[in-house]
Amino acid sequence: MEIRELTIKNYEEVLTLWESSKGVGLDSDTDTKERIEIYLQRNPGLSFAAFEKGKIIGAVLCGHDGRRGYLHHLTIAEAHRNKGIGAALADKVISKLRTIGIRKCNIFVFADNAGGQAFWKRNGWVERTDLKVMTKDIPP
Repeated sequence: MEIRELTIKNYEEVLTLWESSKGVGLDSDTDTKERIEIYLQRNPGLSFAAFEKGKIIGAVLCGHDGRRGYLHHLTIAEAHRNKGIGAALADKVISKLRTIGIRKCNIFVFADNAGGQAFWKRNGWVERTDLKVMTKDIPP
């Protein structure tokens, strides 16, 4: 297994992975190839994919706002789970955030994604119960 920077050239393959993974919330407006390309350009060197035999078996998007990092869509192909790949991707992202001075990172996990919540807790992440996430669509 090899971890490399995720690039827009990987979009179709990583989208297939995300679509096949329960618990990954894709959005038809913000997860398009064009929007992901903008995200990767705004956050160079922070998103990664795990490859085995040239095929993507895991991926994570990461960005920051100058104060906090944000992880999105971390997923591992079903056949490759429970092998430490997700933890390795998360550790790679945290290491990169540390090098640019980011000292706190957040991830959004669906309330009904017990497996995802357990993964993050096992890896040292703490649930915040003092916040509610709110969102607003901005029409074109």
